[in-house]
Amino acid sequence: MPNISEGRDAALVHACAHSIEHTGATLAHQTSDPVHNRSVLTFFGKREEVLEGALALARVTTFGIDLRSHTGAHPRMGALDVLPFVPLEDATMAEAVQLARSAGERIWSELGVPSYLYGEAAVLPQRRLLADVRRGEFEGLAKRTDRPDIGDAACHPSAGAIAIGARRVLIAFNIVLSSADLTLAKRIARTLRERSGGLRTLRALGIALGDGRVQVSCNLTDASALPLDRLVGLVRILAAHQGVSVSGCELIGLLPRAALAAVATRVFEGPASYAPAPQARNQS
Repeated sequence: MPNISEGRDAALVHACAHSIEHTGATLAHQTSDPVHNRSVLTFFGKREEVLEGALALARVTTFGIDLRSHTGAHPRMGALDVLPFVPLEDATMAEAVQLARSAGERIWSELGVPSYLYGEAAVLPQRRLLADVRRGEFEGLAKRTDRPDIGDAACHPSAGAIAIGARRVLIAFNIVLSSADLTLAKRIARTLRERSGGLRTLRALGIALGDGRVQVSCNLTDASALPLDRLVGLVRILAAHQGVSVSGCELIGLLPRAALAAVATRVFEGPASYAPAPQARNQS
């Protein structure tokens, strides 16, 4: 489920998608966001198909995206910014880890783009979390004192570096607030996310959309541990304390069918265990 640092150039995103399909892998979904200037491509296949799809995508992004002139709301350190391998059906996490490391070695050998390994593929414990790997973004790569896991250069001059990992299925879900208060979005994200002492399995950031609204951008690494409707309810409660409402939600990529079925069941049965949000106050 790679994330690329391009969400505005439709022709380039199309070239990325076509490069994957040309290898025999199945492109299941793609989504682009011009504000984040980012696209997420979801593809699957057999081991070699997935590996070749990743390499083909790396070629297009390395030559097609120049981070020296890239702007966008989402943190990024690479043209091909994140490359996670996710085991499905009878595939194992060990196989996903091996694929991640093989992809990094081949991308470095062919394209000269280094990689930092995260998630289950991490070599160093301090690199398990993606946020820690990407800290400082592209502009900070040349100043980093730690070496990449694959490659002997801190970064490629225009394509940066790639966070390559192995993980379980996650849900990327954005909750948009009817406010331009980025401090509020960041405070909500900090309150709820795991690494700040909040909810286990939740990653969250506050991001400005540039249109008078902000969002709490979330990754749910275990949908069964934190249902989507529960997450939205918690954000709604925290925002309402400051007189702000939730104006909408956005799913990025795909999610397990079971996650939606669980939400539907609770909606029809009635979320009696969920506290209602306080009435939002009018903002002055």
